[in-house]
Amino acid sequence: MGEPNPNAKWSKYAIAEDGSLERKAEYCPTCGPGIFLAIHKDRKTCGRCGYSVKNE
Repeated sequence: MGEPNPNAKWSKYAIAEDGSLERKAEYCPTCGPGIFLAIHKDRKTCGRCGYSVKNE
């Protein structure tokens, strides 16, 4: 296994011009806030519940 990246959480957010945090990824509509959808080449999936949506 590779070494864990302690900064991986911060790659999901960006700082807006007014200083607030913006999330880059979408939340899972089934699990709710805090659970992000993983971005794949042709789909977005939730690792927790298995929800999946295809990209267009």
